[in-house]
Amino acid sequence: MRLTVTGFYLAALLGANLLAESAMAAPDLAALQSGDMEKLALVDPPLPVPDATFLAGDGSEVTLADWAGQVVLLNFWATWCAPCREEMPTLAALEEELGGDDFRVLTIATGRNDAPAVEEFLTSVDADNLPRLADPRQQLARAMGVLGLPMSILVDRQGHEVARLIGGADWNSDSARAIVQALIDDRG
Repeated sequence: MRLTVTGFYLAALLGANLLAESAMAAPDLAALQSGDMEKLALVDPPLPVPDATFLAGDGSEVTLADWAGQVVLLNFWATWCAPCREEMPTLAALEEELGGDDFRVLTIATGRNDAPAVEEFLTSVDADNLPRLADPRQQLARAMGVLGLPMSILVDRQGHEVARLIGGADWNSDSARAIVQALIDDRG
């Protein structure tokens, strides 16, 4: 049953990526897309995020439900990923500017990334303000259809995926900040 649900979820997400130009899930977000954010595939209709577990910095298991009621930008990355190294400072800047009770950037080291390497990576790119989250067994990554790194997924306050971007991007651009702010402002 779980495999069928995961397969259906993956198929729906792949379809959303292939139909990115025609996706009109949130026309207000489409109007804000420019630059790197033109690669952002809007998901129509928004899909509930899975309840797969991953690890907090202290090693405890968490799920995305732990951030319920907040807009979340999930970023799946790895210490060996060159585009991740380029993108990470922009995620840190976005968290610095907009992070708080209404919004969080959650960076999730996916696969085999030992804690010292994660710490060194984040320190070396001036991203000390980002959380140390890990998905060593790739449970969340698989459940969300992550096929390459980096991958970023926007989740609304209701726990639904509203958009995803495959590859690196400038998350500190005017367009990215406007998209995130629009989701923060949407109390729906």
